[in-house]
Amino acid sequence: MRHSRIALSVLSLSFIVGPALAQQPAPTARPAATPPAAQPRPAQPGQQAPALTPAQQAELAKQNAEMTQAALKVVQMVDANQLAQLWEGASVVAKRAVPRETFVAQITAARKRLGAVNGRGQATVTRVRHNAGASVPEGLYVNVSFPTRFANAPQPVRELVSFRLDEDKIWRLSGYSLPNAR
Repeated sequence: MRHSRIALSVLSLSFIVGPALAQQPAPTARPAATPPAAQPRPAQPGQQAPALTPAQQAELAKQNAEMTQAALKVVQMVDANQLAQLWEGASVVAKRAVPRETFVAQITAARKRLGAVNGRGQATVTRVRHNAGASVPEGLYVNVSFPTRFANAPQPVRELVSFRLDEDKIWRLSGYSLPNAR
């Protein structure tokens, strides 16, 4: 049985993720309640998709916990201003899209505006498969978002950590963003 790993290689962090995460889901965002391997093809009009088995639900919960732990490591590194190290361990597609200096400068500026972290809420995990021609590089992604309270923001801000399953079946950081931190 082949496993994929979540790796932030510069940190020597790796988590074994069940092979279900490496399967090809349909090309739409997946809520955390549906593992890619268990996701049936879209039902025809008037048909219902089959329910998840208890084993599939357990595997999904395990995968979500592992991805959430990896995302927590990322946000802790952001909190500690270890941005260059994060970029070094990122997916090659992320490195091609954003130079290290830009990655560091943009996140530093956003976090400076927001101030210190006062707390993070419960993570939400979603999965998406982007096909060729999408606005991001083709591939399977897992997104982990946290409602985060910052000192200078009146409302929680959505903090988003994205991972991409690279060709070598290792999950690597593909992005960190604060989409509503304007």
